[in-house]
Amino acid sequence: MKLSVWPTAQQSWQDMVDVAGFADESGWYAVYLWDHFMGDGGGFGPEDSPNLESTAALASIAALTTSVRIGPMVLGNTYRHPAVVANWAATVDQISEGRLILGMGAGWQANEHAQYGIELPPPGERRRRLDEACTVVRSLWSQERTTFNGSYYQLTDAFCEPKPVQSRLPLLIGAKGDLMLKVVARHADRWNMWSLPEQFAQRSAVLDAACEEIGRDPSQIKRSTQALVFLTDDAEQGRQLVDMVAPRAAVAGPPQAFADTMVQWRDLGVDEVLITDSNLGRGAQRLDALSSIQDAAADLLD
Repeated sequence: MKLSVWPTAQQSWQDMVDVAGFADESGWYAVYLWDHFMGDGGGFGPEDSPNLESTAALASIAALTTSVRIGPMVLGNTYRHPAVVANWAATVDQISEGRLILGMGAGWQANEHAQYGIELPPPGERRRRLDEACTVVRSLWSQERTTFNGSYYQLTDAFCEPKPVQSRLPLLIGAKGDLMLKVVARHADRWNMWSLPEQFAQRSAVLDAACEEIGRDPSQIKRSTQALVFLTDDAEQGRQLVDMVAPRAAVAGPPQAFADTMVQWRDLGVDEVLITDSNLGRGAQRLDALSSIQDAAADLLD
């Protein structure tokens, strides 16, 4: 089982670098960043807090680290054209010497679309756009030239060089709906969703069925998940914190409580758990909290 960290984008660049450097030096698997331009005003933070842009930050983290994998969790397809994404990803894979995981999603956060005048199509169209986008990205990575005539994207004799370092750069899709999981089955090397164990089990079974429907071995898709983390020794406070962020998946308690949840996820087929650090304090306090979770989970990690 792998343990990765998801630093909040609503912090200083130096604090983000400190978390990435800690992960790189302490044997964590990956560092992921969200791809939003602001918080949603709810479970994903206040709308008006400073927010570091993901593609610039990830390219910089790629240059500053040596072993930890990096990736967006996940790029919003409504504002990231797949041809541009393919070129960006190939370049960052070169910078990182083959450590990028490309996370893609359909896009969802209404306030950033409204403020920036970016169209947010209905869910069905967003899903179909993502389906095409995955095909475009894969083709640009693998073919010398790509011509594609889709309903939403058209490319003519398109060029993308250099190619990624990795012969098959991992494509991760964040999804939970039944039809989105069919897109995961068709395109993804990795799948991610927010969950508690019982939620993960149900959605994972749907993904298995989607794979079997098209003749794909479900075990080909690595699976990751995350929940908000609140470290506390006060059981009542923990219940209040979990209730406060509902329905967002959350775990509250001492580090061992999170490790116990990881055991449940592992037994359901989770390959990788992401630790969201937004509720773990700042500076040295945050790094100490991450260390305590890593220590509690040590026997589960490979």
